[in-house]
Amino acid sequence: MPYTPSGFFCDRLIRERERRDGEGSLSKPLRFSGQDFTLLKQECIQKKSLFEDDTFPASVESLGYKELGHKSNKVKNIVWKRPKDISDNPQFIVGGASRTDICQGDLGDCWLLAAIASLTLNEKLLYRVVPQDQSFSDNYAGIFHFQFWRYGDWVDVVIDDRIPTFNGQLVFTKSAERNEFWSALLEKAYAKLHGSYEALKGGNTTEAMEDFTGGVTEFYELKEAPKELYKIMNKALERGSLMGCSIDSLVPARFETRTVTGLVKGHAYSVTAVEECKPSQHKDSKVRLVRLRNPWGQVEWNGPWSDNSKEWTTIPKAEKEKLQHQNAEDGEFWMSFEDFKKNYTKIEICNLTPDALEDDKIHKWTVSVNEGRWVRGCSAGGCRNYPDTFWTNPQYRLRLLEEDDDPEDNEMACSFVVALMQKNRRKERKMGANLFTIGFAIYEVPKEMHGNKQHMQKEFFLFNSSKARCKSYINLREVTQRFRLSPGEYVIVPSTYEPHQEGEFILRVFSEKRNTSEEIENRIEADHPVPAPASAGEESEEDQQFRTIFQQIAGDVSTWKPVSAGGTVSEMEISANELKNVLNRVVSKHKEMNTEGFSLESCRSMIALMDMDGTGRLNLQEFRHLWNKIKQWQGIFKHYDSEQTGSVNSYEMRNAVNDAVIRFVSHSGFRLNNQLYDIITMRYANENMNIDFDSFVSCLVRLEGMFRAFQAFDQDGDGTIRLSVLEWLQLTMYA
Repeated sequence: MPYTPSGFFCDRLIRERERRDGEGSLSKPLRFSGQDFTLLKQECIQKKSLFEDDTFPASVESLGYKELGHKSNKVKNIVWKRPKDISDNPQFIVGGASRTDICQGDLGDCWLLAAIASLTLNEKLLYRVVPQDQSFSDNYAGIFHFQFWRYGDWVDVVIDDRIPTFNGQLVFTKSAERNEFWSALLEKAYAKLHGSYEALKGGNTTEAMEDFTGGVTEFYELKEAPKELYKIMNKALERGSLMGCSIDSLVPARFETRTVTGLVKGHAYSVTAVEECKPSQHKDSKVRLVRLRNPWGQVEWNGPWSDNSKEWTTIPKAEKEKLQHQNAEDGEFWMSFEDFKKNYTKIEICNLTPDALEDDKIHKWTVSVNEGRWVRGCSAGGCRNYPDTFWTNPQYRLRLLEEDDDPEDNEMACSFVVALMQKNRRKERKMGANLFTIGFAIYEVPKEMHGNKQHMQKEFFLFNSSKARCKSYINLREVTQRFRLSPGEYVIVPSTYEPHQEGEFILRVFSEKRNTSEEIENRIEADHPVPAPASAGEESEEDQQFRTIFQQIAGDVSTWKPVSAGGTVSEMEISANELKNVLNRVVSKHKEMNTEGFSLESCRSMIALMDMDGTGRLNLQEFRHLWNKIKQWQGIFKHYDSEQTGSVNSYEMRNAVNDAVIRFVSHSGFRLNNQLYDIITMRYANENMNIDFDSFVSCLVRLEGMFRAFQAFDQDGDGTIRLSVLEWLQLTMYA
């Protein structure tokens, strides 16, 4: 979806300021929708009222937009009720939160519930997401809160306790205990985070796992699983990692269909344990087992080691108790590790840190988080298949400074994990958004370019192959891969598969040893000669023609000005309208400019830039200075308008702007950042993502005007200014 500078960029600046103040951390989470749980609860207690959340109301809007929207018959008989109106003795948690507290309702969010079931295996993680100081008795006010990791920040989500019901029964997630409501309220908070309950339909277990932990997920295709997969799974559970698995269905119509073995295709399961046991008939060997849970709370595996299978008669009672074997239709079951690999397609492991699970040692990893976005026409260049635009994608410089500590490995290499996550696509489903197909590539930076932070240009990618890349581009929320590369400097280029696809993302880099990663901005460095200004004192035929037109238009309008020797002098000046006439008459005689002329708004901006005496008009000298600028800019524009179409592709705009801006800021070391290029593209490109000469000039006039105004306020030259509201308005109106 398109963004506006006043929306996205202001929000981003506010978010960066909040992070500097320590907000967004576990100890100081951001307040989702600006709601403060403590203050809201105190207010309700004082007023002796129950909280009603107007940001996620008990209405159809919170249920959904299509299948659960206004026109759906499914929502007609849904009634929102508080737990106290559903049960005589409602409890937040009964006897401790456990995996059997989660039973799926009429919402296709098995992926979420599988993640919640895994979450209950780690009490520390669980109570970070589900704060314990909540109940339906002590200071009850109908208000609850939950905490989630959200694209690099922890957020606190406040809800009221009104839940959708049908005939007095919960419609969505419920607990096996009829009077327990923590799982239903957690689901509601997660629905609020994404905009509605319907937004939770269909997904990948890893999404919720990461939102509960801030961890990073790795996938294993079971057909290509490493030999030590059982050991990997065992260590993952020991370290508190969350695990899920599924059986792919190649036919969408067969999602969530049962097989003859009782397993369900296209359905998410939780992996809740891995153990070994020694049946009596296996004297010298052990059987490796995996315990799984179906979030439906029923429908189980019916093969070997299932609840009623004969295999359980071959092991001692103590072994059964150790494995917590139960013969109950609760959705949980055991199966052998070999059957697990044969029947399931993939397993997902969400590591709290990306410690190499194949390794016996526990490492402390460092992490860097970078936010970015792909902007159509500017920085949404697509994958390497699109060489003309690939280079315009955001670029992140990665410096691997120290090799791994591994005395048994003679190779000097650095281990790191790259995780690229696209943002907000689930929340924007109601507007037609789907997950993009995303991926990334990693390039080694030549030694002569180390440290210069230059945005790599098209030629670099045409003549250099990637050093590493993700296995494939895929339409998941996050693409993650582990690498080992030699110490050095690299560039990571995240992209969508197709160009022109607009969206936000975060790029996380985890490494075993010290590393740094940061976004590369665009340096102001001209890559071709910039036309020099016309020599002073020489009046060409063009200048004479110019003076004649100027005098014809300005002849009837004279301004009396004081002179230093006393008295006044009459000087011809022109207004914005007259400037438009002058310029358009001149450019009409210069076919090589290939432009239809200048707009009135452009001419007003030009006068604001060149009017040195504050009359709101231009004299001949000011006008000549402006004309020389326009000729310089026209030379740059022609260089990038190689096909002489009268417009520049918006992807090439950044280089054209760089070459022009260097004329007025080269002495300062100033450079434009990627956010400014995004704004320029959104403001000046047309629907075909092209920029004509008039828009190009308007952009440069505004940039130079803003830069001059800033310099006027920056009296001590330290690159920062402090403005009042009125001064800020003057600055923006001036430009």
